[in-house]
Amino acid sequence: MGRHFRSIHSRLFLLFLCCMTGILILISVVYYYRTISIIHTKVNDIAEKNISQTAGLFNSLLQGYNSLSKSLNSNYELTRLLQETHVKETVAIENERTITNIIGAAYYSRNDITGIHILTDRGKVYSYERQFAGVIDNNYAQTSWYNELNASSGNMVWLGMMPGSPINTLQQKENVFVFGRKLYDLNTHKQLGIMVIEANPSSIMEAMSNVTISPGSRVYLIDQNNNIIASTGKKGTEAPHFASIPKPGAEDGILVDDSSSQLVVAANTPMAGWTIYGFTPKHDIQAEVNQTTQYLVIVLIVLIIVSTVLATLVSRNIASPLKLLIREMKKVEMGNFSGSVNVDSFDEINSLVSSFNRMVHRMDELIETIKVTTVSEKNAQLQALQSQVNPHFLYNTLDMIYWMLDEKGNERLSRVILSLSQMFRYSSNWEEASRTTLRQELEQIRHYLTIIENRLEDRLVPKIDVDPQWMDVTLPKMTIQPIIENAVKYGLEPLDRQGMLLVTAEQVMDDLHVVVRDNGKGMNEDTLMRVRSLLEGGNRTSPEAEDRDGPVLRRGIGLSNVHERIRMMFGSPYGLYLDSQEGEGTTVTIRLPIRHQGGMEDEHFSRGR
Repeated sequence: MGRHFRSIHSRLFLLFLCCMTGILILISVVYYYRTISIIHTKVNDIAEKNISQTAGLFNSLLQGYNSLSKSLNSNYELTRLLQETHVKETVAIENERTITNIIGAAYYSRNDITGIHILTDRGKVYSYERQFAGVIDNNYAQTSWYNELNASSGNMVWLGMMPGSPINTLQQKENVFVFGRKLYDLNTHKQLGIMVIEANPSSIMEAMSNVTISPGSRVYLIDQNNNIIASTGKKGTEAPHFASIPKPGAEDGILVDDSSSQLVVAANTPMAGWTIYGFTPKHDIQAEVNQTTQYLVIVLIVLIIVSTVLATLVSRNIASPLKLLIREMKKVEMGNFSGSVNVDSFDEINSLVSSFNRMVHRMDELIETIKVTTVSEKNAQLQALQSQVNPHFLYNTLDMIYWMLDEKGNERLSRVILSLSQMFRYSSNWEEASRTTLRQELEQIRHYLTIIENRLEDRLVPKIDVDPQWMDVTLPKMTIQPIIENAVKYGLEPLDRQGMLLVTAEQVMDDLHVVVRDNGKGMNEDTLMRVRSLLEGGNRTSPEAEDRDGPVLRRGIGLSNVHERIRMMFGSPYGLYLDSQEGEGTTVTIRLPIRHQGGMEDEHFSRGR
């Protein structure tokens, strides 16, 4: 067993398999923990969003109830009729009917109201209910809810969820949400009685269900004394001890806590002073993680099996030629020199086999050497030919792509390809000279703008307005393009509007001023001064300046190179001059000598030296 393990086949197999398995396990572990983090973050965000929306729904719902109660309390006719005492019986009956109609109008203003009761200080009860109206609990004055309302100062009192109507003794089967307030005469501030309103709790329960994340989620609505007002938990389920659970802060009003065995989210409802709590067991959240884990384990097992197969193939591909060579060597050891080994493996093994074959077959040694030498020479010639491929191959390839696109009718892309070909041909051809004419520079700029216009999709409107008489003016090659590129990159491309780019030329004295003007972002005074300083001082910057002025430095280096090349060719009076206003745009002026025929050009050139 130990000898078998020492074989090259076994060792290569184990090495490849261990490396692949280790990499797969490492990637799987990183992916697993990253996925868990994403899932928990996603669940927490959803829970926080749901609890925030639910709190907003509660506030809107309670504000509607509050407005309903205020509309009844501010009804002048209602307060007047409630204060009338000494009237005839027929008038009293008519007054009661009017009061009931006013209450009924408020009742039908909302679909979720199930009953409205007005309990006057004189012992009269006016009710408007869905059914069984008028069956009143005569002992209501001794109840806790009545005392709570009577002790209030006129503000809304949210009594919460009750198993049935607190006033109508026949409506005790369905839960109702009860709230009320004292009734006052707004003119005399005299107390008239108590108003009690009963609402269908379905709206509250639907709002609470919005907090649930999984089937195991439980939602509780508690008051300021940690009493449960409503809950979605099943009957018999033990409620949490809210006194030991953190409450939402006063600022944001939302709490998300996943430090325990369950995810706890909570939010305040300022309208009633309640708190909504949502509890989701961690194992419900873990269900999605478990599915991800199972999928990851299956994928990992499949990849390990594939790695095992690959390890077997690789180790066998290396070991098989060596085993064949060993077998032939044993034949030679026994005196058989007629055999030969023919394998197609790695270069090192092939070299070893070739040496063995040359040793056994002396007569074939020269032929084999010649063949190997010939093949090597052919490969060298091929590599030499490949190394001689010059940029003309790329020009021709781009031209071929252009004609192919042109045949297919893709005019827009064909123009871009043609412009790119011309730009590459122009920028890479430095064999003739480093100087060119304004005509060739502008032609290069037109190709560049063709590409930029397609990339920016009508966000750039360029215009080149140069008189033909200046087309033969000489300037350094690649002078205008860096300026145009800076204008597009730093000034026009960041705009949220259409940008304008204008290239003009005008004669000033004996010089030609080529002006590149844009309406981009521009530069503030400080940035403009630093760029001008870079133009005057070249590229010599300290490490501190590079850290501080990184974007400015990148913009200024290209311009300073152009500036220095113009000065080297024509002299110090010439070069680049910048002007910019923040929010309005940038203007770059290229100052060049106007070239005349004969000695004038030589004079300028000599002066530039």
